[in-house]
Order: sequence, then C-alpha cells, then structure tokens
Amino acid sequence: MTFSLPRPLRLGTRGSPLALTQAHMVVAALRAAHGWDESAVEIVAIKTSGDRIQDRALAEVGGKALWTKELDIALADGTIDFAVHSMKDVETIRPAEIVIAAMLPRADVRDRLIGAPSLAALPPGARVGTSSPRRSAQVRRARPDIGIVLFRGNVDTRLGKLAAGEAEATLLAGAGLIRLGRDEIGHPIPIEEMLPAPAQAAVGVETLAERKDVRALLGVIDDAPTNACVSAERALLAALGGDCRSPIAALAIRSGAGLLLRAEIMTEDGSECRSGEAMLIETGDAAALARQLLDGASPRLRALFTGP
Repeated sequence: MTFSLPRPLRLGTRGSPLALTQAHMVVAALRAAHGWDESAVEIVAIKTSGDRIQDRALAEVGGKALWTKELDIALADGTIDFAVHSMKDVETIRPAEIVIAAMLPRADVRDRLIGAPSLAALPPGARVGTSSPRRSAQVRRARPDIGIVLFRGNVDTRLGKLAAGEAEATLLAGAGLIRLGRDEIGHPIPIEEMLPAPAQAAVGVETLAERKDVRALLGVIDDAPTNACVSAERALLAALGGDCRSPIAALAIRSGAGLLLRAEIMTEDGSECRSGEAMLIETGDAAALARQLLDGASPRLRALFTGP
C-alpha cells in the first residue's frame, strides 16, 4: 500500500538522550520499512512535566501521566502525528482517543546494579538510589539493612549523583544503557533475583485512533511478539489496579502457542511478596493471575491495589 506524504510526519518525543535515541530508532525502522528518505519524518522534542520535576517521587506529583500528558496534548491539537514512549512509563489506562500502534523489538529486560557487582556485595547499611517502588521493595526484600535514596533524572543525572557520593549504588534498566551505547556500565541482575517492571525495555509508538493513515504506516514496524508480551503485562497491571505507588514486577515470554506470564506484588518495604505465574492464551487471561496474587494477601498488601 502506498501513502503520499504531503509534509514530513512529525514524531513527538521527550528530549532526554534516551528518549531521542528511541525516537531515532523509530524513524530508522519506518525509513527501512517504507523506503523513505531522511526528510520523511521530523522529530519534535517536547519537555514533559516529568522532565521538569526531578526532586520528588512520581507518586507525589501526578504519576506516570507526567511522562505522557504533554505529548497527548500535542497529538490532540495536531502538533505531532505520533509519539514515542518507553512503554513502562505509559499509564495502564490510556485515553480512548489514543492507541498504541506499534512496538519495536524488546531489548534486554534486566536491571543493572551500578556501584557493586551484586546486592549481596554491598556493605551493611549501604544506600541504593532509586525512585522505583518496585526496585526499592525488591532491594529491601533481599537486603533489609539497605537504605533507599530518591534518585530521579536521566542516566547521566543518576550516575552523577552516585559519583557525588549520594548513594553507594543505583539501579538502571539495561536496555537504556545498551541503547545509549553504554553497555559496559553496571552488572546485570538475573530476572530470578529481580523480576523487571511490566513493559520494561519496550519502545511503543502512539497515535490518534482516528488517524487510520498513520496507524497503517506504523503497523508495518510493529513487533508482534513484543506487543503480545507487553500487552499481557499491561493487562495484569489493569487487573491488579496498581499505580506508580504499587510495587509490581511482571514478565511475559513466548511459550509454545501462548505466553508464560510471571509476576509478583510486594509491600513497599519488601517484607511481604506474593508471586505466581500463568500460561496465557489470550492477554485478558492475565486477570486470573491478578486474582491469584491478591487472594490471601494481607490487608496491608491488598491496600496497594484496587483489583478484584
């Protein structure tokens, strides 16, 4: 199918180095798929609230919408034609007018520890810098003696805080480091030790539901296995009713004709953890795993979720 492009398509993105790298990945995929030249897509950097507010946890200032609302507005008013996101930063429930039209192939889903070869190697009472409730809970579950220090910002900002001595270690997504050409940094943590965040390492592209022309163009670069796995993880999030305050880890992988979905929910301090797994034929089957995780959970743990 041939589409005419009367002007460059405009791709909206945050302005961080990683976000811009991921935007260029989307542009490269589209150019390769459609045979476009360099002028076919224009990257439009938009500063989000999440980029401006760096001194507080997301839960205190609006949650994951801080990463998406300005890009959503730009989609709605026609400033951009589509937007690129790290899928783990996208709210579980999105506006009906916006659709996830494509996902690029997923990268390494593991977290990396910077500052020590392993959590076990950290000295007693060490401080770990992170803003993630999931990472905080998992670290404290493994090492209750460790203190958590709020680290927000891009990769260089967090590494700068570490170098300044604000903590003895920090955690970053391996996929981001790889995409930034910094694969030598940090020590990958096995997923058996630290299950990743839902949708970690996946790059998604959104557009308006009514833009069937753009949706068709983007659909060509969609990686179906990544889309299926990430959709299952997001379906689990929706069924649990978790938000950015809720420590949730999940990972779906292809297994035969279906998906094997592993997940865990935790209290903020990691003292209670419910884990489970399920074989899924449809992504909606993730709701059964959500019920399994919440059944038998303490009132304290259940209070972090609004699911069944």
